[in-house]
Amino acid sequence: MEVKGKQANGKQGVLKRIAGPVVTAVNLDAHMYDVVKVGKEELMGEVIKIQGEHIIIQVYEDTSGIRPGEPVSNTGLSLAVELGPGLLTSIYDGIQRPLSVLVDKMGNFIERGVSAPGLSHTKKWTFKPLVKAGDKVEPGTILGEVQETNIVHKIMLPPNAKAGTVKTIKSGDFTVDETICVLDDGREFPMIQRWPVRVPRPVKEKLNPTIPLITGQRILDGLFPIAKGGTAAIPGPFGSGKTVTQQQLAKWSDAEIVVYIGCGERGNEMTEVLTEFPHLEDPKSGKPLMERTVLIANTSNMPVAAREASVYTGITIAEYFRDMGYDVSLMADSTSRWAEAMREISSRLEEMPGEEGYPAYLAARLSEFYERAGLVETLNGAGGSVSVIGAVSPPGGDFSEPVTQNTLRIVKVFWALDAKLSQRRHFPAINWLNSYSLYLEALQDYYDKEVSPDWNKIRSWAMEVLQKEAELQEIVQLVGSDALPEAEQVTIEVARMIREIFLQQNAYDSVDTFCDMTKQYDMMKAIKMFADLAYAAQLAGVSPAQIIGVKSKGELPQIKFIKDYKPELAKIEKQMDAEFNTLRSAA
Repeated sequence: MEVKGKQANGKQGVLKRIAGPVVTAVNLDAHMYDVVKVGKEELMGEVIKIQGEHIIIQVYEDTSGIRPGEPVSNTGLSLAVELGPGLLTSIYDGIQRPLSVLVDKMGNFIERGVSAPGLSHTKKWTFKPLVKAGDKVEPGTILGEVQETNIVHKIMLPPNAKAGTVKTIKSGDFTVDETICVLDDGREFPMIQRWPVRVPRPVKEKLNPTIPLITGQRILDGLFPIAKGGTAAIPGPFGSGKTVTQQQLAKWSDAEIVVYIGCGERGNEMTEVLTEFPHLEDPKSGKPLMERTVLIANTSNMPVAAREASVYTGITIAEYFRDMGYDVSLMADSTSRWAEAMREISSRLEEMPGEEGYPAYLAARLSEFYERAGLVETLNGAGGSVSVIGAVSPPGGDFSEPVTQNTLRIVKVFWALDAKLSQRRHFPAINWLNSYSLYLEALQDYYDKEVSPDWNKIRSWAMEVLQKEAELQEIVQLVGSDALPEAEQVTIEVARMIREIFLQQNAYDSVDTFCDMTKQYDMMKAIKMFADLAYAAQLAGVSPAQIIGVKSKGELPQIKFIKDYKPELAKIEKQMDAEFNTLRSAA
């Protein structure tokens, strides 16, 4: 993590009070959000409150052992990330220190006061210019390209730079600090940019999202889709599958870049992510998924202030890739731990607590974060997007708690994980009755053109069947399914097929882990075909027991696990039609 802004005046302050990660200094000339060095070990901190001559600082490292009277110096700069070639494949902590560099410096336990730049300043990258001397350039203009992994890294004029004319531009191998472009007014630009994490990067225009983020997960794409540039929340209790769902989204969504923020998760869960991700294969390129991924690891035992910063670090990196014209998918796991960090810092600041002890500005901070998502026209005229998917970990699975409720007011997609479904081994354990998506209308035209004109109709039919089943289950629990009218017994069977064939998906099966939209449509159409034939047979006098006993129905679930499924599905549909014809003839 680097810093950016005005220069310090050199005046040194003194520590007066220490309360965990929040310390107070006096005799320090500082502005809000200045980065300061605290104590003899020069721990990194940030000014978060100014009260007369008292400068209140949140420290990003463990403060045990520091004492009042120790020096505090102001860098005069704001908290910022380093942006440039070398971001992809990196694993950072919450303030953009590369974990691999920290391990080399001090082993497996991070000591205090150690800093490391976010990018390598010694590695050389091959730069190919896309502009020439005499070309006019503006903020966001792509000056050239660097081939980084299998992703082309576009080197842009920084968004806060003034327009000008190119005087000279070089090609060849350079470090990120070497000048590659000089403008006619003498300004020099290297490949690296530094951007304050709390300031959204500017764009030309925010656009209405009209294209879905295809995830390959049937319950998400089929029933509750998210648009590219959209926002979604996955709340759920412990063990309901939040992390596996987010890993599936990271692996299979059709975003070009993935930014994964492990924000305050347990160390063992984060270790699993850090050890698994480097070995995951990108299904699109066959290369490691890490080649288009940036990981930010901030476990629950790391300092809370750094946890609070990690979310801003992640979203700023995502915006940088968006500005190149890429679709970026950002996973924040979990925003509850981020809110808990805010609560702890707020209590040490002795602020008036809001609901359940969270600060009164909780909703505003969540909004600031999620509103940095969006489908945009970038400064250089390209189209890019940042889709934000935040996991929420409500205590005891209680969705009425403040973080979940405030998140629901902001996001447009709600994927409600259910502990009861996970106990029944139904995965993904997303409750179809509590979940919703507000992008359905905006995405309707896309589905009509790209999937089928019938798609939206079939999706609505499936939701109606599932809702009808929920109503009937109350009666079934009282009097048993045999007491239901015959048509409703058929409805319960059709709903069970939708649940078990369409909604259940095996993340660990090589075929079923990803299901494209064509296959989703074909599967749903086959279930609808069974339903239409079943209702017609029931009206013709065929008993529900005979309908349920149709042999082809039992063969339908195997379609999920067959790669080239179309011939098999056609065979099953033909068999189904023949069996129902026989039943109607016999009736």
